[in-house]
Amino acid sequence: MNIPHIRLLNQQLVAPEYSDVHDLVSSMGMMQAQEYRMMRWAVGMRLRKPSMKAFREAYDTGRIVRVHLFRCTWQLVAAEDLRYMLRLCAGKNKTAIRGYLAYCGRHIGEREYGHANDLICRSLAGKGSVRKDSLLSMLAERGLADDAHTMSIYLLRADIDGLICSGELDDSQSTYALVEERIPRSAEPSREEAVALLADKYFRSHSPATLGDFVWWTNLGVGECRNAVGAIRGELVEERYAGDVYYVHRGCRTRGYRSRTILLPSYDEFLIGYKSRHHVLDDAFRHRAFSNNGLFYPVILDDGIVVGNWHPRREATFFRDEARCDLTEAFGRYRRFMESDK
Repeated sequence: MNIPHIRLLNQQLVAPEYSDVHDLVSSMGMMQAQEYRMMRWAVGMRLRKPSMKAFREAYDTGRIVRVHLFRCTWQLVAAEDLRYMLRLCAGKNKTAIRGYLAYCGRHIGEREYGHANDLICRSLAGKGSVRKDSLLSMLAERGLADDAHTMSIYLLRADIDGLICSGELDDSQSTYALVEERIPRSAEPSREEAVALLADKYFRSHSPATLGDFVWWTNLGVGECRNAVGAIRGELVEERYAGDVYYVHRGCRTRGYRSRTILLPSYDEFLIGYKSRHHVLDDAFRHRAFSNNGLFYPVILDDGIVVGNWHPRREATFFRDEARCDLTEAFGRYRRFMESDK
């Protein structure tokens, strides 16, 4: 079992199957989106025909949204999945915020959050999409003004409380809109059904993967994740490899791989979607792909293995001279994507 090659197929990085941005994001369950600019390429490179214009249209119309979800980090998600996913991770995210503030010697009470949430909602009501700088100015006019760090915590908590999400795509900064005005309500699954649905999406798009990988990706409890895997057991095939149990979804691809050099954006699912990255990254170069405090860098994949770093405006660097590969086609694809919105 060639794990990197099969993952490349199912993550749509080789021979992509999707033409529609929403359908791709929905199939992935959620897509890491910490880096505001790079998230666009993370989606675009997984489409049959990479198009910034298509990404912008899906983002602007609210078919996909950017919010803080699992692990309290920025992610892209299909609009119809947002509410049930928020219910799954809200509790742990609030705990994470309290822990972070305690570490910083700070405390924000529920009454303060409630006041901030009220002012944020009143500021955004009827506005559609508002840039972050404009929203902060509106809040200051209403009497909510503090240091940048505290204001970011207020916005984060409003995200987690399901009040706000991304608005229309701005070239340089985040935008905000009210969830109630942007995303129609629909019937939501029970918690048990929701975790099983999430597991199905994960193993379809991330196979082969372990239970530990799924736990890492969601930050949900091991028992709850194990039950979800059990709920979709009929859709999974167990494969033992190097002493570990991997699950391969029956609906995913295991054949059709072809070698390709890929410019992987920072915080991409191909690396961050798994607890361990040892299948694709030599431990000696781990610090070149991500830091100990969770920063992930843009990397070059060649035949499924991380071999170097790249930057849109700088020369690429390789970990080893013998790992050098031709990046002409890869950079051409990236530039065509970035220019497709003009």
